[in-house]
Amino acid sequence: MTSEDTTELEISLLLEAVYQKYGYDFRQYSKAHVNRRILNRMKLSGLEDVSQIQSKVLKDETFAYELLQDLSITVTEMFRDQDFYRSLRENVIPVLKTYPFIKIWHAGCATGEEAYSMAIIMQEAGLYERTTIYATDFNQHALNRAKEGIFSNAMMKEYTVNYQLSGGNESFSNYYTSNFDNVIMNQSLKKNIVWANHNLVTDSVFAEVHLILCRNVLIYFDTNLQNKVQKLFYDSLINGGILCLGSKESLRFTDLHEKYTELDKKQRIFKKKY
Repeated sequence: MTSEDTTELEISLLLEAVYQKYGYDFRQYSKAHVNRRILNRMKLSGLEDVSQIQSKVLKDETFAYELLQDLSITVTEMFRDQDFYRSLRENVIPVLKTYPFIKIWHAGCATGEEAYSMAIIMQEAGLYERTTIYATDFNQHALNRAKEGIFSNAMMKEYTVNYQLSGGNESFSNYYTSNFDNVIMNQSLKKNIVWANHNLVTDSVFAEVHLILCRNVLIYFDTNLQNKVQKLFYDSLINGGILCLGSKESLRFTDLHEKYTELDKKQRIFKKKY
């Protein structure tokens, strides 16, 4: 067995240990993503091999928490991919307007920037008062930050440009209050967002919803896990419900491809057939 094979085996045993001890399942995540994060944590911690990480994970909950943060996907920003949000306004909002009450599931919401972006869009469309946004993630630390709605003031310039390019016509500063180096999102945006811990890998259907957004999360899963999560999304959508994926994700090679119609091929927006 080569040293590379040994490392692969050690990583597999580590992921099994994390699942058995803490209940977080990364065993079907993309190998490239997992390996990169684990080896980086090994280097930062001054450890010599992955087996030492496993030993430390089992004995030290603080270290285990650090590793879980490493493996989580928390990269996000407000109105990320402006063309997607323009399409959302043009192709999805008219469909949502036909419902008396609207339920939206933002799966893998990380620290909440995109959930707040959705709240802003619904408010500008005059739909927020009849909308509930379920924003979920398995990373409780990220959820706590999202619920607070406190973000760096330094990022607001970039977010303002994103908002404007996404079709926003209001003054973006109306949606938050500055406080020294940070801003806090308005309570009017927070009131209809339900933050909840939900693990796409291990948990079942979250709710019956009209719209699901899960963008640039599935790319970190292997094919089998992607199919499992896609089935979860399908079962969670009402007939005629809409699924929004990331630009690098697709339904094309899944068993569910024929059960959706494309609203926007480029932006990966799909509508569940009746």
